[in-house]
Amino acid sequence: MVPARPPWLLRVLMPGALWRVPTPERVLYLTFDDGPDPDLTPWVLEQLAAADARATFFCRGDRAAARPDLVARMHAAGHAVGGHTWDHPDGWRTRLRPYLRNVLRGQRTLGGTLFRPPYGRLTPAQYTALGRRYRLVMWDVLTGDWDHRLSPQRCLLRTLRATRPGSIVVFHDAPKAAERLRSVLPAALERWRREGYRFASLA
Repeated sequence: MVPARPPWLLRVLMPGALWRVPTPERVLYLTFDDGPDPDLTPWVLEQLAAADARATFFCRGDRAAARPDLVARMHAAGHAVGGHTWDHPDGWRTRLRPYLRNVLRGQRTLGGTLFRPPYGRLTPAQYTALGRRYRLVMWDVLTGDWDHRLSPQRCLLRTLRATRPGSIVVFHDAPKAAERLRSVLPAALERWRREGYRFASLA
């Protein structure tokens, strides 16, 4: 099972990436990877609106190209949008030039300079090349919403235990996460709001 917090070695190898926003304020940075999905993303947008929350969506280029209306809704609601490659290649299994082409294709579809690599995996050469052009965003908390081995309750508990002021929290608005996300997101938003947190985008 992938831990909620990022391995220290990844942080050491990618010191220029944003892992957490240093702040004394009770603010969280919710992020959603792998969308947009025609069923799940509209529901996520509704949940965020009900909580007066801003978030950041790291979209796959192929899915964004298929549903530009959902990307437009993200922008209209005040959320930030970043790239997550064109079709989700694993950086550790992809050579430098093909990987960079895949990233560029996705970024051209979405615009902007925010980028998160799929699986959080970049080779040193990929990290160096992308860091010159994009703002690389990683995470402080992985919810594990994609992991079918986690019950929704365990997913919620690990998320609540790991979050702290300035945390960048990773959810997924994709079918693999639907069962856990539909349970965890409303409950987490309610709990965090009771604890005095607000929710900001990474724009």
